[in-house]
Amino acid sequence: MAGQLNHSWIERNVPSSIAEKQTHSLSASAVPGSISRDAGTVRITGDWLLSHYRQLKSLKTGLAATDLQGLRIDLSGLNRIDTAGASLLAALLGPERLLEAVSGRNALSQEKSALVEAVCRAMKDQPAPERAAPSLITSFVMGTGEKVESICRLLWILTGFIGQTLATLAWNLPRPWRWRMTPFVAAIHETGLNALPIVALLTFLVGAVVAFLGATVLENFGATIYTVNLVAFSFLREFGVLLAAILLAGRTASAFTAHIGAMKVNEELDAIRTLGLNPIELLVLPRVMAMMISLPILTFVGMISGMAGGAMVCALVLDISTTQFMAVVEQGIPLQHFWVGLAKAPIFAFLIAVIGCLEGFKVAGSAQSVGEHTTSSVVQSIFMVILLDSIGALFFMEMGW
Repeated sequence: MAGQLNHSWIERNVPSSIAEKQTHSLSASAVPGSISRDAGTVRITGDWLLSHYRQLKSLKTGLAATDLQGLRIDLSGLNRIDTAGASLLAALLGPERLLEAVSGRNALSQEKSALVEAVCRAMKDQPAPERAAPSLITSFVMGTGEKVESICRLLWILTGFIGQTLATLAWNLPRPWRWRMTPFVAAIHETGLNALPIVALLTFLVGAVVAFLGATVLENFGATIYTVNLVAFSFLREFGVLLAAILLAGRTASAFTAHIGAMKVNEELDAIRTLGLNPIELLVLPRVMAMMISLPILTFVGMISGMAGGAMVCALVLDISTTQFMAVVEQGIPLQHFWVGLAKAPIFAFLIAVIGCLEGFKVAGSAQSVGEHTTSSVVQSIFMVILLDSIGALFFMEMGW
């Protein structure tokens, strides 16, 4: 790059007398240029000419600009120099530093200073070389690595926040006078009572759809009575808790993120810390505890509503009365399926609440950031709920529960 400097530009910007001397200096020299460091000074000596370009290039290769940083530049030993030598010096020392050294008090003649200044200004204004676009495979590998790194970083931060929340919870549980009952009750009202109608309606409709699909398929085998088992088994074990958790992940986790994020934008979190209060204890624990109580209740409501929807379809389409439906459930569905489904609810609730609060703390301080982290909290919550439910289903199946 340096060696390819446009000589016509130099000729236009350097006086003709200097150009003549430069042409004269292009002749062979007996003393190639050298660089030495001594007592905080880098000394430039000898001839820096095109005829010694190979030797001078090896000097530049052996040294790095970082090795010469902070050292004073001494050009008093510089004998002769041309455009090629000046470009090598500028590439080695940096155009700004060399220009500063030439502009100050130095032992260079006016012609040498003008030449070096012209080369430094030309190299200083050159745009940075554009990197070649990576190949498709390289781009895919780089993108995959960046995604994996961001996921690992996200899991690391989430694990740390879960640990901080559990430590604060363990500290507060034996101290009832530190419990925040007012925000706890308000959070139960918001996350549980207000979500009850939509959870009941949603699971009722899904239960009706599952029963209708089951009846349509089982009718071909003359086994429509097993539609009852299908609806009861699916809602007691999976659908009841899963639908309630997904609904709360979209409804409540976003509300937690937006509320805490707005407090951070308004610097209310800084005010809480200034007053000596713990934001985890004040904002996170009431929400986490409220979710861990609300979601099991909503899960139970979802189970009942889903089976009610299935019972309605069985009564209207399959002529299976409600009494017969309940009798089949009582005789054919073990109680362990109910407990398996209900046991997942507190774990899902804890994760949803923690993710929603953590994304609120990560808001950067603008309305756009609040929206981005609200979306992120919903996506993360739903993803974690489905992931853990899949792992739990495999685990319980292998254990025979």
